[in-house]
Amino acid sequence: MNIDPTISEWLNLIFRWVHVFAGIMWVGTTYYFTWLDARLTEEEKAVYNTGNAAQIWMVHSGGFYVVEKRKVPDELSRKLHWFRWEAGTTWLSGMALLLLMFYIGGGSGLIEDSAVSPWVAIVVGLGTLVGGWVVYDLMNLSPLGKSEKMFAVIAYVMIVAVAYGLTRVLSGRAAYIHVGAMLGTIMAANVWMRILPAQKKMIEAIKEGRKPDDALSAQAKFRSKQNTFMAVPVVFLMISNHFPGVAYGEQYNWVVLAVLVLVGWVAAKFIRRA
Repeated sequence: MNIDPTISEWLNLIFRWVHVFAGIMWVGTTYYFTWLDARLTEEEKAVYNTGNAAQIWMVHSGGFYVVEKRKVPDELSRKLHWFRWEAGTTWLSGMALLLLMFYIGGGSGLIEDSAVSPWVAIVVGLGTLVGGWVVYDLMNLSPLGKSEKMFAVIAYVMIVAVAYGLTRVLSGRAAYIHVGAMLGTIMAANVWMRILPAQKKMIEAIKEGRKPDDALSAQAKFRSKQNTFMAVPVVFLMISNHFPGVAYGEQYNWVVLAVLVLVGWVAAKFIRRA
């Protein structure tokens, strides 16, 4: 199916604007709560023997704000504010862009001098998104998920392998975008399939008068932490779309991609501490 060039350009503009704006809200919220949790953890240690609740005081625009972390809300009748549609909107608009850029029209721009057909390339691209999440999730649920350092090493090796494989099948630009889309899909699936269900189970336990399972809280926190490390490489990979000379257009573009991911993880580590 081919789309009129003018309509395609308008759709590209709309989807891209929504994708970028929703991404800003999602990543911003993720890093804000990560910063908040780190500061509250420090405060909890400081007031451990005083019996006082840990609080963070902040000033922004024309007001002062105080935030307090609690394991259990004191009143379930109060409105709980969920943070989920930022992730959902970012992923949906990103998928719309992916379809518009590479899939609609029989795979135009998806391959260059590849021996595979455009339809095979489409299957490989979509399979990368689904397979990336499945493998990542199974790794997290396995004993490997209990060792952050080992998990990170193996995950990085697998990302590099995926990058190398995709650059052998897809065009350099498409390979970069698909690696970014794979990480973005993992991040969105973390929110909708692991973090939100865990939070809902905790609330159900409270309503039933039971103590929430600490493992659910730890799982949600760990997945959220991993999202903060994936966010920076995703942004790097999306921006590289505009720099073919030093990124996807390079002879060893998969090596550049591997470096971008690693630099992104290092940058995320510093940002998390800021």
